[in-house]
Amino acid sequence: MGKENGDLNKMGLKGSLTSGQMQMIALGGTIGVGLFMGSAATIAWTGPSVILAYAIMGFILYLVMRALGEMLYINPTTGSFADYATNYIHPVAGWITSWSNIFQYVVVGISEVIAVGTYVNYWFPHVPGWTSGLVVLIFLTLANLVSVKTFGRLEYYFAMIKVVTIILMIIMGILMIIFGIGNHGRPIGFGNLWQHGGFFTGGLNGFMFSLAIIAGSYQGIEVLGITAGEAKEPQKAISKAIHSVVYRILIFYVGAIFVIVTIFPWDQIGQIGSPFVETFAKVGIAGAASIINFVVLTAAMSGANSGIYSSSRMLFKLSKDGFVSKSIAKLSKHQVPYISIMSISLGILIGIIMNVFLQNFSNMGTKLFVIVYSSSVLPGMVPWFVIVISELRFRHSHRHQLIDHPLMMPWYPYSNYFTLIALSIILIFMFINPDTRISVLVGAGYIMILAMLYVIWHKRHPEFHRNLSQD
Repeated sequence: MGKENGDLNKMGLKGSLTSGQMQMIALGGTIGVGLFMGSAATIAWTGPSVILAYAIMGFILYLVMRALGEMLYINPTTGSFADYATNYIHPVAGWITSWSNIFQYVVVGISEVIAVGTYVNYWFPHVPGWTSGLVVLIFLTLANLVSVKTFGRLEYYFAMIKVVTIILMIIMGILMIIFGIGNHGRPIGFGNLWQHGGFFTGGLNGFMFSLAIIAGSYQGIEVLGITAGEAKEPQKAISKAIHSVVYRILIFYVGAIFVIVTIFPWDQIGQIGSPFVETFAKVGIAGAASIINFVVLTAAMSGANSGIYSSSRMLFKLSKDGFVSKSIAKLSKHQVPYISIMSISLGILIGIIMNVFLQNFSNMGTKLFVIVYSSSVLPGMVPWFVIVISELRFRHSHRHQLIDHPLMMPWYPYSNYFTLIALSIILIFMFINPDTRISVLVGAGYIMILAMLYVIWHKRHPEFHRNLSQD
């Protein structure tokens, strides 16, 4: 493994992230605002069986992360899954993966920073939303510029706030369900799971449509593969993070969703606002709405923070590989890619300005923004396909290094094929569903444009493949 660690150090980035920070970064990138605000869309499609949908999607992501972990343990590099796409599939796959990741996180960053303004308005209704968003963007940009350790520490605390809130909600919910605490001493029981129309209220289509939406909520877990390039003792940190992060996410998501659909009738959840607020209020916690508003504020900041970090490292990697200007790969004295970070932040700023302009001067503003945001879901799934396909070829190339490997992909290669088929079926149902069809078509169009741009770029830079083969 000496060569791989040498390759890692050639990137020039500093290994500062601890295993605990890596776990929290992956958790923070995945557990977003949607869970706290009720996950009403997924529950509306399929009712109480949404619990099973979250569990199935979690299992699929478990396999994706194990495939990623197998490769990361041997070759922990910044922008890892884009590297694997280039080396084990084709350079065009690495190009599409990198730009898809950048697009996804810039769009997520824009939406999260805009959301910050909404949450700040809860306490300060006269403050323009764009002002709050701009202040947060500047703060997060500076935090990323200071050092990767500062980013890691900030993201650790952001994620910790979300995790503690979810744990408290699960505990309170169980006490309410079993002992009736917060419900005048009358246990709620489990009847809401099958009363009100049954467990599978939306049939097969509704269940599959919910899976498609849930897939979007899990996006961000693969950011662990990007942090690997800046981890202390990468093999040890990666092993701990991969082993723990998936089951933690499953517990937090499945546990929270189970409590929500058990306490509240599924067909009323869309009308009650945040189930977290309602649950906290039921057990007598004063200011429950303010508490949850603070939590979703930090969740939005966490999403933007992860977005700046992840996409800036991908842009840095593209520069290192010669796809974009070499100046973008410049490092500060703290060994962070400062030009790359500022470029991503500038992209988010432009998005904020465009959103303000569209809202004030165009009736299409809100609709256009929703289309752009939803179009990032398909590019966000690209890394999952790439990781699972790359591992198939990776296993053949590194057989001698897989002895006593702690993170080998289980049930290889059948688990790979199962994951690819499952993700493909989810995409098909996303296309069938009128509510997600436009996002799939726009996302697919974006990927096709990337492929055409690569062909144009390659014709102008034919030496790239020669350099790659020499590496």
